[in-house]
Amino acid sequence: MNHEEKMMIEDNNPTLGQPLSDFLLQLEDYTPTIPDAVTAYYLRSSGLEPKDPRLVRLISIAAQKFISDIANDALQHCKMRSTNSSSHSGSKSKQGTKDRRYCLTMEDLTPALAEFGITIKKPHYYV
Repeated sequence: MNHEEKMMIEDNNPTLGQPLSDFLLQLEDYTPTIPDAVTAYYLRSSGLEPKDPRLVRLISIAAQKFISDIANDALQHCKMRSTNSSSHSGSKSKQGTKDRRYCLTMEDLTPALAEFGITIKKPHYYV
């Protein structure tokens, strides 16, 4: 198939880039959790000058998803750890575990970040 035939196929299929165009239009109305100013600051500090605000918004959404995945993985580690410790400590009522509040700790965050290739270590002391 030569270049002219490919162009004719693309001209006959107007929906080829339509999902991407629709997504970019939806980005204009969406307000991400990480503000555009914060994302633009870190982009500039890393050497990228964002000219298109949709690019900044897209990177904000990607960062939000990344943080959300890490927090969710850490929560799952915390739940597994608390389930294992409660099963070893004896039988407790099920109602007590239903209203349990979880706290993000380094013990849960370390394996969650390790799944993404990020290694962190707990400092030996706190100042």
